[in-house]
Amino acid sequence: MSSNTSAASSLNIPPAQARKSHPPGLYLLFFTEMWERFSYYGMRGLLTLYLSKTAMEGGLGFSRADASLIYGWFTGFVYLTPIAGGFLADKYLGQRRSILIGGIIMMLGQFSLASTPSMGTWATWLGLSMLIIGNGFFKPNISTLVGRLYDQGDPRRDSAFTIFYMGINLGAFLAPLLCGYFAEDLFATKDASGKVLRYAFEYGFMAAGIGMLLGQITFNALASKYLGDIGLRPVKTAQAADNSGEDHEAPLTKEEKDRLTVIGIVSFFVILFWTGFEQAGSSMTLYTDTFINREVFGYLVPTSWFQSVNAGFILGLAPVAAALWLSLSKKGRDLPIPVKMSLGLILLGVGFFFMVGAVLERGGDVADPSIKANIMWLLMAYLFHTIGELCLSPIGLSMVTKLSPARYTSMMMGVWFLAPFVAQIAGGYIAAYVESLGAYTIFLAIAISVIVGGLILLALSKKLTQMMHGRG
Repeated sequence: MSSNTSAASSLNIPPAQARKSHPPGLYLLFFTEMWERFSYYGMRGLLTLYLSKTAMEGGLGFSRADASLIYGWFTGFVYLTPIAGGFLADKYLGQRRSILIGGIIMMLGQFSLASTPSMGTWATWLGLSMLIIGNGFFKPNISTLVGRLYDQGDPRRDSAFTIFYMGINLGAFLAPLLCGYFAEDLFATKDASGKVLRYAFEYGFMAAGIGMLLGQITFNALASKYLGDIGLRPVKTAQAADNSGEDHEAPLTKEEKDRLTVIGIVSFFVILFWTGFEQAGSSMTLYTDTFINREVFGYLVPTSWFQSVNAGFILGLAPVAAALWLSLSKKGRDLPIPVKMSLGLILLGVGFFFMVGAVLERGGDVADPSIKANIMWLLMAYLFHTIGELCLSPIGLSMVTKLSPARYTSMMMGVWFLAPFVAQIAGGYIAAYVESLGAYTIFLAIAISVIVGGLILLALSKKLTQMMHGRG
């Protein structure tokens, strides 16, 4: 029995119960990830605004183009460091110790961002650097723990990752609302008419740091009870203790190489997805701030709140997706992983056609900010982006745990995050060209590119499924 398939025995879960319900450890990981994502998305929802607002407004005063580039490079490196974090966890630290290290570093990074008004701009760069490093330890390892709760071939695994994904998005939904409210409303300085004169970004970053602290307290208090020995030791040491019989020095088999190749090929297409999807934090945020009619029933909705729309849709639709995947699996009609992910790309492209519609409603790339587009264009774009995300992102996490050899799972989870690394940086450069090329050109180009990519992946799906050797 490998460490990737030892959940039921190590937690003394009866086999019948294990087949019927998800183990309680899944919900601990759900809440831990919820607080970590609260921390990250609370910061992310404010970052572009923080970088682009003037010093008098409480920001750093970068141009919109430079703010988009900084955002892209930062969020890109957030997805690069998980390779190193996954390797260190697999070889030396174990997943649970890595999650502790990463959580503490990220918490301190948020508090560093919050200290910028008193400590100076260097505290911002220190804080962003700590978030990059801490995420490297945290992100690949908590996803790996989810996979290790289930035996290979367990039909609940895709469903489990979709439930876990709800934890991600519960945090992502709440964070911009609370952190944005602190920064753009409650603690902001306003004139007599209610117009914000100075944003209180430091209070938003402080709330994000407290969220990370709550997640670490929850995880470390309950992990022994609900996870047993899973993730306590590096994989090689843990499997030796479990008498798994796996030879960690043996070369990869042909089937293992094929499966790793599938991860690499699919990751290339995932770059296209995230390049478009992450425009939400850069070009779409800046477009919303200036050109979308944000007034709802007389209330001007803070720009950062729109970062919660995608997550809100996830919370509503993820249970439907989880039930659908599980139902199809039980009936023997489950869609192959590459097919699900190709649908994700196509749906993302459809979403960007709604952003094209918003530009056209304004008469094209009109510079006059008094001409606003209807908010429904933006909401429909987020809806299709969300459905596409549910077809791609949680399925991708599940795929990595299915296809990776147990001794490389955390490291391969880090490799999986290489796609968002490339995509975030590419997305930052794309967003930086919105002002020069126009939003119409950028949104239309993204829509066409991701749909074409989805169709190509769909054409390759049969071959890729064969290369998974029964794990697709």
